[in-house]
Amino acid sequence: MNLLTGKTVLLTGGAGTVGRELIRHTLRRRPAGLRVVDSNESEVFNLEEEFGVAYRAYARGSDAERSSFHAYVGDVRDPDKMDSMMQGVDVVLHAAALKHVLLCERSPFDAVQTNILGVKNVVNAALANDVERVIFTSSDKAVNPTSVMGTSKLMSERLVSAANSLKGSQRTIFSSTRFGNVIGSRGSVVPLFYKQIRAGGPITLTDPRMTRFVMTIEDSARLVLRAAELARGGEVFVTKMSVLKIDDLARAMIDLLVSPNERSIEIREIGAKAGEKLYEELMTAEETNRALELREMYAVPPAFRHVYEDIDYSYPELVSNSVDAPYTSANREPMTIDQIKEFIERNRILQVAERGGI
Repeated sequence: MNLLTGKTVLLTGGAGTVGRELIRHTLRRRPAGLRVVDSNESEVFNLEEEFGVAYRAYARGSDAERSSFHAYVGDVRDPDKMDSMMQGVDVVLHAAALKHVLLCERSPFDAVQTNILGVKNVVNAALANDVERVIFTSSDKAVNPTSVMGTSKLMSERLVSAANSLKGSQRTIFSSTRFGNVIGSRGSVVPLFYKQIRAGGPITLTDPRMTRFVMTIEDSARLVLRAAELARGGEVFVTKMSVLKIDDLARAMIDLLVSPNERSIEIREIGAKAGEKLYEELMTAEETNRALELREMYAVPPAFRHVYEDIDYSYPELVSNSVDAPYTSANREPMTIDQIKEFIERNRILQVAERGGI
């Protein structure tokens, strides 16, 4: 048994990269029902076609008659929709968001509507329907943000944490999980490098010193659900991830895609994009002072502990009660080129890149 077995689960943003993988992982845990909501009508139709059959395969025997999978068109901006979707729900996985940095800069008020007011609607609906727990999927961009998207994600985290002090006698637990790049996702650098290498180059690199955290799509979904199981309320879970240099990633992909006697692919430095960081941060220096290290992640309890004094932040997978340094890709040992190649091959990243990403 686990948290989701026999429970009714609502997933927002189910048509996204992480959302689709969360569907797969949720189904494997045999919930009583899974409701998925997304604002993309075409993708909602595809989800129903793809996963409706999968659900019936997981819900065998007599359970099949009591179980259900449904995908709905809906927007987290609509409070009435969120309220109706959460009736009878036990667990909410909130993954709906505007996530593209440049698009949020161009449409900042839309970012506020979805990423901040959408969270408010989710929180209010969860409290109104006495949901057991809500897990919000955040981003590394929320740490020392330099963009509208990152700032909106930071505010979202704060709203989710604060919800634990507003719930009164309600049982709902609200927590967030924060992670970095899902390697091979649509719009990421891996499909771009793949396309550039297949075209004969050049590979465009913003800065050879740039480092990034990376994780697989499978790990991202698995750790979101693990955070849901561990959540006490108000904390932010920060997933532990591998680190690589973007320059080394480019060279590893060249090694894997181009024969040794043809390796003349140029790597061209084009300069950092506006707001782009040389390294990623998943935890600030201030957060480090109150963070706890667990086996696969860190738990960062709220800063204003007196507001959450009734919550016991103890975890079964505790490794250490303290963290020595901020969790950034600059102060972690990056993978070697050979390690990156092994990581790519083990996780079939090139096959994903060939399809244009996950």
